[in-house]
Amino acid sequence: MLLAVPLVYTTVETRAWSVLYWRGIWDMGAWLAARRCEWWTVKLHEYQARGLLDQCGVPVPPSTLAYTPAEARAAAASYGRPVVVKAQVLVGGRGKAGGVRRAATPGEAERVASAILGLDIRGERVEKVLVTPAADIADELYLGAIVDRATRRVVMMASAAGGVDIEEVAAKTPELIVRVAADPLLGLLDYQARELAFGLGLRSEQVRAFVPFVSGLYRALAQWDASLAEINPLAILADGSMAALDAKIVVDDNAAFRHPEYATLRNPEEEAPAERAAREQGLNFVKLDGSIGCVVNGAGLAMATMDLVKLFGAAPANFLDMGGGARADRVAAGLRIILLDEAVKVILFNIFGGITRCDEVARGIVAALPTLPRPVPIVVRLVGTNQQEGRRILEQANLISAEAPEEAAQAAVEASRR
Repeated sequence: MLLAVPLVYTTVETRAWSVLYWRGIWDMGAWLAARRCEWWTVKLHEYQARGLLDQCGVPVPPSTLAYTPAEARAAAASYGRPVVVKAQVLVGGRGKAGGVRRAATPGEAERVASAILGLDIRGERVEKVLVTPAADIADELYLGAIVDRATRRVVMMASAAGGVDIEEVAAKTPELIVRVAADPLLGLLDYQARELAFGLGLRSEQVRAFVPFVSGLYRALAQWDASLAEINPLAILADGSMAALDAKIVVDDNAAFRHPEYATLRNPEEEAPAERAAREQGLNFVKLDGSIGCVVNGAGLAMATMDLVKLFGAAPANFLDMGGGARADRVAAGLRIILLDEAVKVILFNIFGGITRCDEVARGIVAALPTLPRPVPIVVRLVGTNQQEGRRILEQANLISAEAPEEAAQAAVEASRR
């Protein structure tokens, strides 16, 4: 039996925990947990993360956002020193893809920006660059803050192996990562920040410089309801000072009601078309990598449905929760959004009608059929309010109907193999 236990924490340190914590789920649920529930998060660009860190007292070097090579040239001229031009995209690997380059002069900055703008980095087109003064780096550190679901704490992590993929460090040399967990009531204490510094082997004067970065990063994660905040690299400069040369923050969409400013951080043009369309329709949607399109009402039912698809040997292509009270037009919109994915071979509906009426769902399915971009088998399980009327509508349209969720999932998987 699946059990969904809502955990709501009121302390500022664990606000990002205001999501459903699932127990009793099978391998599909574990896989989704490993993905850190990505449909509930919003990744920020580096320039946005820098701005939030600056507001929380983290020493951040100056920088200028540029949309054209001419703007990059002007920014470089204003600094009067060599600069680094950095692509602003929501994926990693910018440096390896040629998206981060040093420029000694304003003219070179203009040429470098011209080469980076329009570049495709892992499927994302570069539309803007960040111009920042180049730093004289003596050493690089990693500093991160994350909501750790296992310990139910905000965990601060630091490593002397900065500037590289921290997941690789954790896998190959975990002993290089130092961790401390903030107390849910007291927060992160100064001695814990010093513990991180001592664990990295920093000298006394470096410890004093390091502590404000730790406390500021923790403050940013709590204040902005983030699930992840990183400075990588946190550079030790030749003069002994420190600087946050790159920043990453992932905020929790569940906290949007507390943060109207989230709307200014989101760029709809950079979202996947299907996820953008779903958000505009008020649907909870995330694309996965399977072939069975899933439409449900309720997050718990969605998790159970995806587990059933996995149980019968296939994989879900998406998570789409229509929510309660979905009308026919939203059902039709959900179908069209799912079929934007060419990998979808079958669509599976699993509806438990309470506020949501089964006949409304059935009408939405039938109404959407002529507008769908391509024909695919549709398997429907309707139980609850007006289920008999809903099933009658489906029978008239010659659609596959099932009584039990297991029966529906198995029928969908079998249809995908034909």
